[in-house]
Amino acid sequence: MPAIRFLESVPLATRAGIHAVLDAVAEAPPPAFSGGGKWEVMRDEMAGYYEVRVKGADKKNHRLFCVLERDADDLGGSSIVVIDGLSKPLRTAAKAKDYARALKYRTEFQKRRTVLGRG
Repeated sequence: MPAIRFLESVPLATRAGIHAVLDAVAEAPPPAFSGGGKWEVMRDEMAGYYEVRVKGADKKNHRLFCVLERDADDLGGSSIVVIDGLSKPLRTAAKAKDYARALKYRTEFQKRRTVLGRG
């Protein structure tokens, strides 16, 4: 449950901002929701992911990595699946290990339909 651990680790106002973006996307799913820089499609090795982007009062950028599952019967229909997240200093790139971890968790989700994030 890496995404839950991530959300619990960020300041409350940041968590609320992330939830607001997720709620807005759920109400008007892509492509109807343009994101305004807070919901972005990822590219290259992270293709298939979407990223919630929130700048915190703690002077960090917070990112929540999500995948969209269309018509997923086991999830009760189309869903935003939150996979993992990271916090980083402003104007810095994410580390390759953070992306690798998120990719591993997506693979786990695809196989098990859950992400435990162990080992």
